[in-house]
Amino acid sequence: MDTDALRWFQQVADGVTVTQVGELYWVTQSGVSRGLARLEAEVGTPLLHRSGRTLRMTPAGAAFKRHVDALLNNLDDGLAAVSELVDPDSGTVTVAFQQSLATWLVPQLVGTFRADHPGVQFTLRQVRDELVSPVLDGGRTDLEITAWRRSDPTVKWQRLLVEPLRLAVPRDHPLAGRTEIDLAEAAEEPFVALRPTSLLRRQVGELCERAGFEPRIAFVGTDLATVRGFVAAGLGVSIVPAPHVADADAVESPLRYLPLTDPAAVREIGMAWSTERPLLPAAELFRQHVVRTARARRLPT
Repeated sequence: MDTDALRWFQQVADGVTVTQVGELYWVTQSGVSRGLARLEAEVGTPLLHRSGRTLRMTPAGAAFKRHVDALLNNLDDGLAAVSELVDPDSGTVTVAFQQSLATWLVPQLVGTFRADHPGVQFTLRQVRDELVSPVLDGGRTDLEITAWRRSDPTVKWQRLLVEPLRLAVPRDHPLAGRTEIDLAEAAEEPFVALRPTSLLRRQVGELCERAGFEPRIAFVGTDLATVRGFVAAGLGVSIVPAPHVADADAVESPLRYLPLTDPAAVREIGMAWSTERPLLPAAELFRQHVVRTARARRLPT
């Protein structure tokens, strides 16, 4: 079956005119029409019918279209895979990451990689720090940089670094002068927290339970930037990752970040990828780059 005709059918079914398809593929209008007619002959039934000046799908065409879309997507993925095998520096890597890693870790990893592989393109997707979020998005993501180490045999997870957690308080708070703090000393403070479905929120609850109290949640934020803003406004204290040099919050911050004495007050940051499908060469190159960078302790702090 002629793949060009399949692509023409896909375009026309999506509302593109035959004239526009011909201009897009450098084929005459009559050539496109003949290709569509041959396709209908191979399928054995009309796929398109004319409604005024527009071609629309018949019921058979609508049923056929779903399979054409899947076939062409798989074909394009296969062509991309072959292209990357010939030249890994020409591929595209899809990376998902939590928002809290967007200002310091992910830009550094992508930037240093592209310095050596400028032809590789990236599709970057922010994902929420949720207990229920699907890992690797059903195959649409190559690699995920995450603080969630899932016990899933279909997912490989490799630790990159350990990030300390701190008690964030306003600069004028009575505890702000402390060099470190036992979390139990903040038991009577109102807390600003993330959503109950957040992984960090669950970890905060576990830390407070270890310290012998249940935190009184005064305000809930949707992301860490909002949580820090609420703390700076004096609405409570919070347990958050320590700021990084590349973070805007690390400079002229209105907060004090107090080290916690509990050794469990850390979160692991790692990289996840599927064990059920091999990474394409460009994604594998980036994975190796991230691993080497972590082992050489060249990750930002």
